[in-house]
Amino acid sequence: MLFNSFDFLIFLPIVFILYWVLVKDIRLQNILLLVASYVFYGWWDWRFLSLIALSTITDYVVGFRIQNSNVQHIKKRWLWVSISFNIGLLGFFKYFNFFIDSWVDLLASMGYQPQNVWMLNILLPVGISFYTFQTMSYSIDIYKGKLKPTKNFIAFAAFVSFFPQLVAGPIERATNLLPQFLKKREFTYRAFSYGIKLMIWGFFLKLVVADRAAIYVNAVFNNIENHDGLTFIAATLFFAFQIYGDFAGYSLIAIGTAKLFGFDLMTNFRRPYFSASVGEFWTRWHISLSTWFRDYLYIPLGGNRVAKPRWLFNLFITFLISGLWHGANWTFVVWGALNGIYLIIEALLFKKNRKGLLNVFVTFCLINFAWIFFRANSLENAVDILTDIFTTPGRLYIGSGDDIAASLYATLAIIMLILIETKKEYFNTIFSISKNKLEIVRLAGYALVVFMILYFGVFGESQFIYFQF
Repeated sequence: MLFNSFDFLIFLPIVFILYWVLVKDIRLQNILLLVASYVFYGWWDWRFLSLIALSTITDYVVGFRIQNSNVQHIKKRWLWVSISFNIGLLGFFKYFNFFIDSWVDLLASMGYQPQNVWMLNILLPVGISFYTFQTMSYSIDIYKGKLKPTKNFIAFAAFVSFFPQLVAGPIERATNLLPQFLKKREFTYRAFSYGIKLMIWGFFLKLVVADRAAIYVNAVFNNIENHDGLTFIAATLFFAFQIYGDFAGYSLIAIGTAKLFGFDLMTNFRRPYFSASVGEFWTRWHISLSTWFRDYLYIPLGGNRVAKPRWLFNLFITFLISGLWHGANWTFVVWGALNGIYLIIEALLFKKNRKGLLNVFVTFCLINFAWIFFRANSLENAVDILTDIFTTPGRLYIGSGDDIAASLYATLAIIMLILIETKKEYFNTIFSISKNKLEIVRLAGYALVVFMILYFGVFGESQFIYFQF
């Protein structure tokens, strides 16, 4: 089920009313959330519910096995059961065909052409990269002594499958979210109001910024033979705001929806395009994933507490794996490697945190350069695009027919987004509408955003970009 679908428009009020009006007991509320979450996820394909159930049962059992063992190597053995199961599940469904294709290409490059190659004709389960990481971190935290396993299976299952953040995050830690399923929740107008406001802004980012920009981006990146350098630059800039609006929009809708039910999810984006370095960018972009890789991969590898060559290797390998996490395509591997190289260069050349608008601009350019590989349909396409950018400027394509209007609407929405985020980044302590005592000013602001969603939004139940990951 998509947030931007008519189905969700019916689903959410029904669950909300049942949750707060008809169900008062915390255990019944958790059962309701578990059932609602399985309905929400099963709306795509009910068969994939078995994968969530298996992951839930595995880590629930593993958690107790780790906790109850007094022998370190037994604890570690059970931990590897969790890691192997979740990574194996993810690898089988997401990367099996990718590795087979890569192996075939490698053999072909050496002059050997394999015959009758066996491939899997399967769909990628939506959100598998997110919930496998979430359940796996539960077992790891128990192993590290940061968390004790819960005996409440319903609460744990609801934590794993919590529908607001199930398919595209934020990737929640059990230390933050699970305890919220174990305590009584109270309805408050303040939380309800704040949740609705977050959802409204999230829908603006998705339907107006991202989906309008996507029309131009898709027209260019899916037909690269018809375009030149200036157009690719424009499309890449549009994609930067498309992916931000799409993913940050989803995160805000998820956080806002969770607020409606009395839950607090972690912040996932914090105005990343105002970063003055790539390192800072990764403390502002997809925070739940970047901190996950920091805590469960980078630090266990040694982090920066090792010799400098090993530290730089740790940086690089973390982002290389992060790139592969995003998708079974060499474009994502190169994208991850580029970010790793950026961080290595920053570590070698800059001793202090960088500041200033020039550094913000340079960082934005570096991030956009990497976005080309992220969005390109193949490595060959990415190379062709970059070749045209540096050798064949050509003329700027602004669209044709209705696409011109879409480009204009997207540009206006992006300008509005930049102005609002500039105000939040640099001037929030000077003036803030949200703190203005004039209620009419706040209501007018929200009404304007709602109007823009209804008038300029793209309503076609388009999927969120990160669903593919």
